[in-house]
Amino acid sequence: MVSSLHHLSKYLRTLYQLIVNNFLIIVAAPVTVIVVLRKGAQLGPDELLSRLHGLRQVHVFLAVFLPVAMATLYLLRRPRSVYLVEYACCRPKSNCRVSIGSFTENARFSPYMDDGSFRFLARMVERSGLGEQTYLHPSLHYIPPRCCLSASRDEAEQLIFTAVDDLFAKTSINPGAIDIVVTNCSGFTPTPSFSDIIVSKYKLRSDIRIVSMSGMGCSAGVISLDVAKNTLQVAPRGAHALVVSTEIISLISYTGKNRTMLLPAALFRMGAAAVLLSTSRSKSRFRLTHLVRTLTAAQDRGYLCASMKEDDEGETGIYLSKDLVPVAGETLKANIAAIGSIVLPPSEKLLFALSFIARKVLSRKIKLYVPDFRMAFDHFCIHSGGRAVIDAVQTSLCLSDENVEPSRVTLHRFGNTSSSSLWYQLAYIEAKRRTRKGDRVWMVGFGSGFKCNSAVWECIRSPSNTTIGAPWAEY
Repeated sequence: MVSSLHHLSKYLRTLYQLIVNNFLIIVAAPVTVIVVLRKGAQLGPDELLSRLHGLRQVHVFLAVFLPVAMATLYLLRRPRSVYLVEYACCRPKSNCRVSIGSFTENARFSPYMDDGSFRFLARMVERSGLGEQTYLHPSLHYIPPRCCLSASRDEAEQLIFTAVDDLFAKTSINPGAIDIVVTNCSGFTPTPSFSDIIVSKYKLRSDIRIVSMSGMGCSAGVISLDVAKNTLQVAPRGAHALVVSTEIISLISYTGKNRTMLLPAALFRMGAAAVLLSTSRSKSRFRLTHLVRTLTAAQDRGYLCASMKEDDEGETGIYLSKDLVPVAGETLKANIAAIGSIVLPPSEKLLFALSFIARKVLSRKIKLYVPDFRMAFDHFCIHSGGRAVIDAVQTSLCLSDENVEPSRVTLHRFGNTSSSSLWYQLAYIEAKRRTRKGDRVWMVGFGSGFKCNSAVWECIRSPSNTTIGAPWAEY
């Protein structure tokens, strides 16, 4: 009985979605055809021919010219589409690998940490969702850590150059064809900048446009996409933009006792991604369809919930306030509302609207309908900020375990690689051969400020069999 009701409910829901989402084809178009045919039958063939002969040439010309002119004007004025040609994720060297045991053992003997702080850190690492094969720069393997400018530069060059080398190998593109370089890293801002370092390393052109962003947090990868997209749309057609997202951990590693500043140390790990964008569809694999950014820095709770600061003893680290979780939830809801209004099918929008009206008119106890975002997206890349972050997003969006699998596996294998984590997740999805032409991918990133940013991609070509630099080669 229960099984029959379930099948009936599923059938009715499918029928509802079919009718509402295809209203024009199923209802409006047939009704229009019936009305036109009925009117034609009433007039008769002789009357119809008489009226057609009575039309002036100017009327016929306008009926044809105006639609063509408006369509041409629309095509000329609309923004150029931006495409993802290829991307690559850095897999650090084996000497950077750190197990949970070695990480906690190093913390135990650190001269900066007391027993209470160590027990807290060990408990956080155990619950973090990180596995035994994440990566930290060798400077952080010492007791105490040997954090310095030269170590951070070495970490940056290792991550960035490995990712960019793999990207160039995958695409066989000449570095001279790069027109734009956009880089982001929150905690380490060297001089010359990361963009300058890339230009120097690969001997890029002197007229190249470069942007280096800092302080944007883990959502900066999507912001970099937005900057690159806007620059590409005013550049010559077919231009290429190189986007590099990373986080350098060694210089911002916290060595104090403040527990609210120890949590990032338990989660953040080495990682970087290099992305090649273009306004040319040729050889591209994804099309950027939507990009939505939400910022709550105007409110103090959002502005101060994640920041770099000094503790009472002068040690610098990332501070996470108690408002972080509620602020993240509020920002996510705002971003979901904005992206949902664009991508959700009419059937989901209608159900939400009806539940909203019922809640206002009938009773506030009626729960708002949570739209099924699986109707709009085939794959989800949710920032691997920690197990609690993934759990919260999964619960709020009613996603399945399979939907958030890329996020959990990325967190387990690589840890929180900040702004690059979304690309490790996409690489995992493609390593499992799950993407097909026409599939839609939703990337969601969170960051200080507080920010929640979304990017939506449409797959236009399945991945090749190449495994150059693949971070998931053994999976």
